[in-house]
Amino acid sequence: MGMRGLNLDQLITFATVVEHGGFTEAAGRLGLTQPAVSMQIRNLEERFGVRLVERVGKRALPTAAGRDLLPFIRRLREEMEAAAAAMGRHRAGEVGRVRIGTGATACIYRLPPILTALRNAHPGLEIIVVTGNTPDILDAVEGGTLDLALVTLPAGRPGLSIEPVCAEELVCVGPRNDAGPPKPAIAPAALADETLILYERGGTMRAVIDGWFMAGGIQPRPAMELGNVEAIKNLVAAGLGRSILPSVTVAGPQDCECFAVQALTPPLIRKLGLVLRRDKVPDAGVRAMVKAITDMR
Repeated sequence: MGMRGLNLDQLITFATVVEHGGFTEAAGRLGLTQPAVSMQIRNLEERFGVRLVERVGKRALPTAAGRDLLPFIRRLREEMEAAAAAMGRHRAGEVGRVRIGTGATACIYRLPPILTALRNAHPGLEIIVVTGNTPDILDAVEGGTLDLALVTLPAGRPGLSIEPVCAEELVCVGPRNDAGPPKPAIAPAALADETLILYERGGTMRAVIDGWFMAGGIQPRPAMELGNVEAIKNLVAAGLGRSILPSVTVAGPQDCECFAVQALTPPLIRKLGLVLRRDKVPDAGVRAMVKAITDMR
């Protein structure tokens, strides 16, 4: 005899009959009619092939088989209560796991305050962050290995919902020895002969920057290409070239001592978008992450 066909409601009804000493009392506790309780006990006895309840006077008492069954029902109840409590914590976003993908720059400069607020509100939530180029991140969201993503736009896939959430100005960043009086905005042609240190090819950020140069009639030929914004900043600070970076990456108090920052003309803006699968039913943890990201607008 296996678990197949075993009815949990019948087990709970049996235990309630024993606890309260009668079918009528159990019916009142369970919100059932007395005949319905009797039917459940009869079906349970037929399922096991033994008598579980006997009447002694006006009381319903467990048989020897019924007494042996009660500890198992007690443990089942405890597990059910634990399962309900665990699901309640998931529903409230107190526990669970969220897997988010993003680019390295957004990971360094955008995610920390978002993740701090989320962790404070949901201390039991496990957060996994994966960095990569936008196409790879979109593949992972489509494939279900990531729950959502924060990526540089433009981006598009038929099965994905992509919502712009914020915009960042890009600027020309040079070493501190370029500093002095504020300089006018710089055009692509003015950077044509400069030593450039740009984001590596293949990412959307690099495509956005290349598009700005080509709109000005310039084909950029960087001397160095790197995937890490901090590595680019270190090389620029060392005087090895100039770069195009989001303004947020050089907005810190120490950055003014290391870099000369110059606006671009025409202005160059990169947009970040929130990505989810259209058919995904987000759990409480994912909903909390989405809210934290959209609140940064």
